[in-house]
Amino acid sequence: MMKKLIFLAISGLFLTSCATTNRVNDERVQVKFLDEYIIDKDLMVDDTKVGGLSGIDYKNGKYYLIVDTPSDARFYEAEIDIASNKIDSVRFDKAVFIEKSAEFFKDHPLDPESIRFLPEVNHVYITSEGNINNQQDPSIFILDENGNFEDAFEIPQHFTATGEQKPRHNGVFEGLTESKDRQGIWVSTELPLEQDGPKPKLFPTKSFTRITYFDKDSKKASKQFAYKLDGISKIPWLYFAINGVTEILEYKENNFLVLERAYSAGHGSKSNTVKIFDVDAGNATNILEQHSLKKASFTPAEKRLVFDFKSVRDQLTDKIIDNIEGICFGPKLPNGKQSLLLISDNNFNSFTKQLTQLILLEIDIK
Repeated sequence: MMKKLIFLAISGLFLTSCATTNRVNDERVQVKFLDEYIIDKDLMVDDTKVGGLSGIDYKNGKYYLIVDTPSDARFYEAEIDIASNKIDSVRFDKAVFIEKSAEFFKDHPLDPESIRFLPEVNHVYITSEGNINNQQDPSIFILDENGNFEDAFEIPQHFTATGEQKPRHNGVFEGLTESKDRQGIWVSTELPLEQDGPKPKLFPTKSFTRITYFDKDSKKASKQFAYKLDGISKIPWLYFAINGVTEILEYKENNFLVLERAYSAGHGSKSNTVKIFDVDAGNATNILEQHSLKKASFTPAEKRLVFDFKSVRDQLTDKIIDNIEGICFGPKLPNGKQSLLLISDNNFNSFTKQLTQLILLEIDIK
């Protein structure tokens, strides 16, 4: 039995090397770790506990952080002071509760994942994964700055809960970014549709997610490209593993930073693998009308690994890379380069140790 386990472990390690991207390519984008700040797990703001933070955005000196829980659905406004390339202090100013009584949310349950604030119109854009198992659709909706429902986008049929392409539960709308020209938004799914391919495994698979462009005026999708996920990075000792896209940022037309987060159960505080990829979709095929990707001919976006959090594990609290799900551009740094802020979702976990990590990075785009 022991020999069999050793053989499986060695085989898994070999296959993993083929399924994941491990070499950093910094020819176009360079990312440097600067600092980490841990938000107190017992911090209370407006009678709510701060946690479950799955998205972050920065506009006009303020930060907006979304909580991914259906109960007391809310986002926070906060201030983060950065001095000498360090996070000096974090202050949560208030909680803004989402208007759950709106008619829209009767058929579109709240499971918020990403947030972007548009200051020119004081609108907040949010993605929600819905509840696929209960045949309730994911959504992309708009709030005013006080959390009142304003409008929603029309989602393509293949993302609907009852659609033939079969979106995966907890694997739909996860990432969101405003387009560089500010005329639309891009939305990413965490996992492949069932008709597009399998979930990532330890061995190489054709696991493609869809990243979709929506026009702000029409509220409809007009183009979409395929993005190939890395495989699982570690052998899951407790029979559960996942890898998916948790957030995206467009930094110039058709070029993105994509955050992938993998989890393999049974590794304790070392269960997460988090990477940032530089993605070029300039030559990618528009797959919006493709029913399935399994046998289709198409060109996916190109991806390059630019940062792997395992390279800075020793600089993180208790050497933990937690459940990092949100990313945004922050203020310019003293050297003139752009900052990136990332946030982790602690899942309000009371059984095992999880952290609400705020990470500060420097990014240099060539």
